[in-house]
Amino acid sequence: MTSNAVLQPEPAPIVACTISRDLENFDLLIEDMEVELGESWGDLSFADASQFLLQPDAESLEFVAIAVDDNDEKDLAMIGELITMAKAKGIKVILIAEEVSPIALHQLLRFGADDFVPYPLPENELHQAVERLRTAAAKAEEEPDVPAEMQTKIRATGDRSAVVLPVHGMAGGTGASTFAANLAWELANLGGDKAPRVCLLDLDLQFGSISTYLDLPRREAVYELLSQATSMDSDSFMQTLLTYNEKLHVLTAPSELLPLDLVDPEEISHIIEMARTNFDYVVIDMPSTLVSWTETILNEAHVYFATLELDMRSAQNTLRVLRGLKAEELPFKKLRFVLNRAPKFTDLNGKTRAKRLAESLDIKLEVQLPDGAKAVAQACDHGMSLAESAPKNPLRKEIQKLAQSIHETNVAEATAG
Repeated sequence: MTSNAVLQPEPAPIVACTISRDLENFDLLIEDMEVELGESWGDLSFADASQFLLQPDAESLEFVAIAVDDNDEKDLAMIGELITMAKAKGIKVILIAEEVSPIALHQLLRFGADDFVPYPLPENELHQAVERLRTAAAKAEEEPDVPAEMQTKIRATGDRSAVVLPVHGMAGGTGASTFAANLAWELANLGGDKAPRVCLLDLDLQFGSISTYLDLPRREAVYELLSQATSMDSDSFMQTLLTYNEKLHVLTAPSELLPLDLVDPEEISHIIEMARTNFDYVVIDMPSTLVSWTETILNEAHVYFATLELDMRSAQNTLRVLRGLKAEELPFKKLRFVLNRAPKFTDLNGKTRAKRLAESLDIKLEVQLPDGAKAVAQACDHGMSLAESAPKNPLRKEIQKLAQSIHETNVAEATAG
């Protein structure tokens, strides 16, 4: 008995899909997908994609290429939902756009698309986009596991209303990051058994040093959170935080040098809302540069600390900032000026200079921090708070007093309310 049966080769597994209203409108995309993946890809309409992404089989996809043109702008909400569904399954998203308005493109990217390629496709551009996705995925896998003691163990509750305390240096080297890190740590150690929940956000996206000062690793997860801020929920926010000595919860600056306009005011507002509703105090280390979302944080702040020193650059920068805030009719009265390396009690000449500085700027130097000397630099280099490395340091004592004053005022207002 003989058989004429011929063994058929196993079909290639599908590792990617295109999603579009009509793929025939994107013939160059068809060619590039065939060059890149051979037969290991499929095509879905918008309607089919919404059903397929709900299936377990979708989890095997490496990426989807969503192709849109100006005729699809009326369906942005539906397309954005497809992006969100794909991201929820861990699928990367490449957005292929032809003659789409900048506003529509911005909306789609904010839903969480990982990359964008214009159509008609430039030569080899799809291949480069896929390589970028794979490189980013490889980096994420190489990122070392966070030690157990640094993982955030508390869960999102969403039932709190934190006091928001940004810290902004009026000039470089005025101690803003040191002040922010140590103020947050002191707040986290108040209240005994009922210590408040404290979150420290390092929003200096380019040169943030909080991770150095507290010896915490920089994580790729921070960039992912910032790039998808509007779709972030409380749980993903909490998972991105690191814990310093099991008390202080920290969002470090990203591991890569990023533009300050990576996030917009709405996204910053959402991040602060996540922190505010899950903590009692939110301390924010600000970039020294004024950006589009500085106004957002100023409006959210209960007290906005501005650090300066007894020198001309601090005076000139402070004057510029005050003029700018007043011209834009922003709440400049929220600013509380912190004089770092303030003159000692016996330094009468220094005290006279500080008084003249305040009078010339028409401000009050409500917080005056003494010079902590070498102990401060040593604590920062060793990744420790002053409370641990130099508890008797005069700078530490002054920050501790300020933290106690803030906490007592907050408790009193909460009780009265």
